[in-house]
Amino acid sequence: MNAATSCYGNDASQFPSSNLFAAAGEGIWDNGAACGRQYKVRCISATVPRTCIPNKTIQIRIVDRALTSASKPTRGGTTMVLTTTAFETIANGSPASINIEFQE
Repeated sequence: MNAATSCYGNDASQFPSSNLFAAAGEGIWDNGAACGRQYKVRCISATVPRTCIPNKTIQIRIVDRALTSASKPTRGGTTMVLTTTAFETIANGSPASINIEFQE
């Protein structure tokens, strides 16, 4: 990834090689304290039935704020903007958004 992030600027070494990372929405941004935090995340529901992959939990790292040009939330109130890899690991198809459960 070559876009600067709110957490690490252009330091690409902060991105996990698994591509399981996310941008923090305002609810968990905590004035930048969210940078580097790791969360266990799973899909719990979506508007399209059978979108969530049952019993699939991933661990992601926060590397950005969800208001930058590279990481825009789909809608207001978004908690996390997951990478495509992270999203597709816990959800089938391509819904605009999913509801997740997460724990630090």
